[in-house]
Amino acid sequence: MDSFIYSINSTVPIFLVMILGWVIKRLGIIDDNFASKANKYVFKVALPVLLFRDLSATDFKSQFDAKFVIYCMVVTILMFSIIWILTEIFMKDESMKGAFVQASFRSSAAILGMAFIQSMYSNTGMAPLMIVAAVPLFNIFSVIVLTFKAVPENADGKAAEKDSASNIKKACINIARNPIIIGIVLGFLASVAGLKQPVIMQKTIQSVAQTATPVALICIGAGFEGSKAIKKIKPTLIATFIKLVGIAAIAIPVAVMMGFRNQELVAILIMTASPSTVTCYIMAKNMDNDGVLSSSIIVLTTLLSSITLTGWIFVLRSLGLI
Repeated sequence: MDSFIYSINSTVPIFLVMILGWVIKRLGIIDDNFASKANKYVFKVALPVLLFRDLSATDFKSQFDAKFVIYCMVVTILMFSIIWILTEIFMKDESMKGAFVQASFRSSAAILGMAFIQSMYSNTGMAPLMIVAAVPLFNIFSVIVLTFKAVPENADGKAAEKDSASNIKKACINIARNPIIIGIVLGFLASVAGLKQPVIMQKTIQSVAQTATPVALICIGAGFEGSKAIKKIKPTLIATFIKLVGIAAIAIPVAVMMGFRNQELVAILIMTASPSTVTCYIMAKNMDNDGVLSSSIIVLTTLLSSITLTGWIFVLRSLGLI
């Protein structure tokens, strides 16, 4: 029961803020232009600052575990590769592929992960290591698939021609310039270097970081288009199953066999079975991909994760693994 109550308390408020965004958009309090500008603010400023804040405050030197880091990296690489390959084989609509792949493998590790583990164990434990191992790869792979599957429009509103060589170059540039990756790298370097921030800087960073999640959630709600989302219910349901159940059903038993327990196992659970991160929508919208499908998957995975995460935690606790 405690696990169920905690999961509800973690996920339902997120869902309610999305609903708030949808309501205030319909009331005319915000419009598409506001949502577009807010998306860019979250992507380029708030989320990078949030990641920098969390990672720079972590002592990686004392917590580093090479086996755990390598496992998280390998799982991330495999789940992205397999999902993209299967998507290319079975999905016919090119315009949905980028958004589908990203939302199917990319978890809310940074935003939800540390809070979830801290609530269960009173400290963040292995969550920062999981973030360093997986989140940069989440972003790199997202940039790659969104770049190659983007559907930019010409001035006449028609889809522009694609050029593979140009896409490879563009993907490399997008990775190097990705604000989230920059925030992670700077946060990790600040931690390793033992950089002490002045109080003024700490409070400024804290204020900006706290805006990331609520603004992003309001933008998702504002951008949610129910009538269009219903037409994409099949890929939404498939992606939701993959995100909340499918990946973890393979990764968790392997992690157990490798000897991971407690905070390590919960960090892996968050990496593989938490809802699709709000960043999926932000990046899809900013990189000419399907924002409607992204928001639909985020909404449904967030709504159902209170049930699935509770189920995973119940099973792992019953087996004495966490």
